[in-house]
Amino acid sequence: MKYFKYLVLLSFLMSSISIKAQDAMKANPADVNSVDAIIAALYDVISGPAGEKRDWDRMRSLFTKEATLTAVGMDREGKTRMTPMTVESYIQRAGASLEKNGFFEDEVGRRTETYGHIIQCFSTYTSKRTADGEVFSRGINSIQIMYDGSRYRIVNILWFSENDKFPIPKKYLKKK
Repeated sequence: MKYFKYLVLLSFLMSSISIKAQDAMKANPADVNSVDAIIAALYDVISGPAGEKRDWDRMRSLFTKEATLTAVGMDREGKTRMTPMTVESYIQRAGASLEKNGFFEDEVGRRTETYGHIIQCFSTYTSKRTADGEVFSRGINSIQIMYDGSRYRIVNILWFSENDKFPIPKKYLKKK
């Protein structure tokens, strides 16, 4: 019982440190001064050649501390599934693969809606292993952004990759 109390206290302290570190993280003002800038920074931070470390602190600085990233897809039986992640769990889950195999995601189209301080972007992407390589995947990132009066912050990303059943409509393949 005595050790359990210590483990609970240690767990609480570690989570407090993590939250404080994220609160203290400063974004590069050029990354968060517009919708265009924050989306460009998002694609840039996850992209890079094989063997190149990503700047995960930069990634963290683009998001609210409560942000979620959710992959939506189809399982082998054709049922819709989703994989929700925090920024930290995305980094843990995808980071090593992005760095090991190389990954470049480019925005090829965008539709944006804005109301007050909230912004919804349908950002169409292509994925490649090298900057000038063959596209192996396309899809749409649904990116929710908020403006807090001084900077933009990503609140949520929900994405779905194109497949035979769901090709990307032409209206999402150009910037508006």
